[in-house]
Amino acid sequence: MTEEDFIPVPGGRVWYKKVGSGGLPLLVLHGGPGFPHDYLMALEDLADHRAVYFFDQLGCGRSERPDNESLWTVDFYVDEVEVVRQALGLERCHLFGSSWGGMLGMAYAIDRRPPLASLIVSNSPASVPRQLGDIAELRAQLPEELQQQMDWHEQNGLFDCPEYVAASAFWFKRHICRLSPWPIGLERAFAGAGIGPYHAMWGPSEFFVTGNLRNWDVTSRLAEINVPTLFISGEHDEIREAHVRAMHEALPGSEHHHYMQSAHLPFEEERTLFMQRVSNFMERAEADN
Repeated sequence: MTEEDFIPVPGGRVWYKKVGSGGLPLLVLHGGPGFPHDYLMALEDLADHRAVYFFDQLGCGRSERPDNESLWTVDFYVDEVEVVRQALGLERCHLFGSSWGGMLGMAYAIDRRPPLASLIVSNSPASVPRQLGDIAELRAQLPEELQQQMDWHEQNGLFDCPEYVAASAFWFKRHICRLSPWPIGLERAFAGAGIGPYHAMWGPSEFFVTGNLRNWDVTSRLAEINVPTLFISGEHDEIREAHVRAMHEALPGSEHHHYMQSAHLPFEEERTLFMQRVSNFMERAEADN
């Protein structure tokens, strides 16, 4: 069973898709900001026992793209999640967030305390300042020539130059998705990305962060999350295991799954194991509540 439609939210309309039926539903939050749901379509595997809802956040993918930079804030997207959840009639659901989506999920759980069955935070930082330090350490491990190219282009603001794009592609192959070829959903997500939200909240590139997320940090508030929570990390991810493990330790009773063969997309890179573990986690969370 598949359903697609639009939901009005402040600032425009967002597109959503429902796959499957029955069970306690799962609502999925994609990354970016501005990187649409397509790269997460492997999560349709979880729809054999429950409905799975995807939506493209305002400003990207199939959703409307208003030309209003003031919209692109954490508070705006927290409000959007609440509007979408209520519009879909999800009185109680599991919430899955990948990358920026996991950051959004944590902010939503902390600030709104919604009636969630569980929260799954996949390959996400709780502290952008710590994440920037980790990125700097990983960047220092790149070939020297590549580092010099990146430094020169950033100093001159040339983020669209083919050399800089090629350096970014090298990083993505090492720390985002190590599969070859890339999953078609990941390719489609790049094609449908929303530059407005990404630039306003992150910056002109993965490594050059100038947006309003630069100082975002909820590490000290993680213990306020009051639902069963699973933190996920990948061995080769730019979100390093030590960071995710610290998040797990900051939230008593939470779980942490680490994927040794994965970077940023363990739901693709170790798909079968990932689905088994996440499904089991959701079932346990339901049984305990």
